[in-house]
Amino acid sequence: MPSQRRRFRIEEAFKGGDMPMPADGDIGPMHREIMGELRAIRAQMASPGHFVARSAATETMEASVSHEIAEAHALLETYRAQIEQCEKLKVELDLIYDAINRTKREIAVLHGKSFDGNEMAKVNGELGAVVGGTEEATQQILEAAEAIDNASSALAKVTSPDQQKILSEEIQERVVSIFEACNFQDLTGQRISKVMTTMKFIENHIAVMMDIWGGVDAIKSHALPIVDEREGDDRLLNGPKLDGDDGHASQNDIDALFD
Repeated sequence: MPSQRRRFRIEEAFKGGDMPMPADGDIGPMHREIMGELRAIRAQMASPGHFVARSAATETMEASVSHEIAEAHALLETYRAQIEQCEKLKVELDLIYDAINRTKREIAVLHGKSFDGNEMAKVNGELGAVVGGTEEATQQILEAAEAIDNASSALAKVTSPDQQKILSEEIQERVVSIFEACNFQDLTGQRISKVMTTMKFIENHIAVMMDIWGGVDAIKSHALPIVDEREGDDRLLNGPKLDGDDGHASQNDIDALFD
């Protein structure tokens, strides 16, 4: 459908008779030039190519706008994906932060109640007292046994009742000293119980820290291989055997060497 052409005011003025049309002799060069330009504009606006150009420009603009909208949507989706990744990372960081805080609390408890100088010195003192008390009691028992052996040998040789009485009293005194020396067992048990309580406390809190970081299996994957760096006889000395321990020779194994 052809669009209605716009009429300019000068044309309305001439058509309505508001402005008199000048005679041919009064028309100047400027008037002719203006009218020529008006006719050219009218012809250009009436031509179909003008509307085609406007339609092509409109389509180009709409395509550009659609492209920009598509790019904006793609950029928005990218930002949304990045925000989701940031949220997941924040959750992981919160878990790590919580694990570190819990581990710090466990270390603080261990340091305050077990690893400080006083507590560890007390543990070392208790173990030293166990070793010293056991050694002293063993020496006392050995001396008493040796004295009893000597007195019993002498008792078999003497015939005087007075000498026999003296030797018998000495044997009784040595037996009493052996009973007294055996009291070390009670003291040793009390001291070792204190040490075991401290070690149990440390073990429990270390187990809690291992659970915080994924349990024993997760910790084992980061543990370095155990290498026995002992040399000579120290490499062969593993201490007394406990029930169920491997790597120790039994008495039957030793007896089998002499069969």
